[in-house]
Amino acid sequence: MTRWLKTLIATSSVALLAACGGDGGDDHPGTIAEVATERNLSALVAAADKAGLVDELSAEDAALTVFAPTDAAFDALATTLGFADAGAMVAALDAETLGRILAYHVLPARRTAAELAAGDEPTLYEFEGAPATLDVATADGVTLGDEVLTRARVTTADVAARNGVVHVIDKVLVPPGVLDLVQMARLNPAFSTLVAAVAAAGLDDDLAGTGPFTVFAPTDDAFSALLTRTGLSAEQLLASPGLADTLLYHVVAGDVRAADVLALPNPAFVDTLLAGNDLELRNDTLTLVDDDVDSPDATIAATDVIARNGVIHVITQVLIPAPN
Repeated sequence: MTRWLKTLIATSSVALLAACGGDGGDDHPGTIAEVATERNLSALVAAADKAGLVDELSAEDAALTVFAPTDAAFDALATTLGFADAGAMVAALDAETLGRILAYHVLPARRTAAELAAGDEPTLYEFEGAPATLDVATADGVTLGDEVLTRARVTTADVAARNGVVHVIDKVLVPPGVLDLVQMARLNPAFSTLVAAVAAAGLDDDLAGTGPFTVFAPTDDAFSALLTRTGLSAEQLLASPGLADTLLYHVVAGDVRAADVLALPNPAFVDTLLAGNDLELRNDTLTLVDDDVDSPDATIAATDVIARNGVIHVITQVLIPAPN
């Protein structure tokens, strides 16, 4: 049993999705589980059942806020991660992973939409010794998530339950440290070319392995700029014999966070997974100096997208290794 669950049970804040009684009427709302069932949030209920939460989280004296993804949201996540649908994803993911994902959707206090303030809200998912937080924005309707991955929007707010409140959302939120690097890249639509390149180069299994790895990940705009400079088509790039080497030039062994980057000498030379090739990193400007003098240097635009087996830093250009 995970630490957050033990804490939750110990404090009687227990009922993420519980199958207990109640008439579900307006004057006497049902439990969060009954609300989810009434609103046909079947993928959420199935995930909770697989995670072993339905029976354990059944106390009615809890006061929780649950951000509940729709079935369409679960299907969209499943498709993005390469599963046929939400059912296949729930069947494939282990109970602990599902439990962590669900915990990231729960606040340990009842918060109506009006009570949600812009800023970080601690969730029941504990990561690296502290509750992982959701960045809540309220200026144009309630949204939540983080600054790199696609945010979720509250589509139906303030669905009352006996043990808390439910806000229906249009995306499944993915917490840090749960999915692998390849899966995390698939979640970000700005990495579609990178994801296709990793698959074309046959590096999926490597980057989904134990690691840890640090990936300096070029965006689609970075790849578009490379195609413009080289005159290549996307198809030619994906079929190029040097593609795997170029991608490995963007990967460093170890989990190198933004704070670690800032602590490096200036400039620093960091070994990559492309043997014999290092990256020159200027930490005062968060710049990666390209070996190819005809190619622009890359700026680190966003940092610390944390995966199960490493970390991603978003960069603005594709780096080209020096010719052998």
